[in-house]
Amino acid sequence: MGDLIHNYFNLPIPGNVLGMVMLLILLLTGVIKLTMIEDVSNFMLKHLSFFFIPAAVGLITCFTILEGKWTALMFISVVSTFIIAIVTGMTVQILMKRRQSVE
Repeated sequence: MGDLIHNYFNLPIPGNVLGMVMLLILLLTGVIKLTMIEDVSNFMLKHLSFFFIPAAVGLITCFTILEGKWTALMFISVVSTFIIAIVTGMTVQILMKRRQSVE
């Protein structure tokens, strides 16, 4: 759905990001219950390393483009990893508190 919205409105935001924002909104509003996506989410988390293979192959094929830019690439990778970990942790805590208050 995020890709469809991205393509239809020609937005500068990637479709997968739009899809995740839509999922977050649907979860926070209660349109989608956590139990509805829990099994699929657990499967995806269990096999998460498998989903990094295409990105790694993409980096390997772009070695000539990346020459001389390894320091910047590593810096961006480390900083973005910390940002993702912090945001993910905060999101999980919010959702857990929300789930406990509903029960």
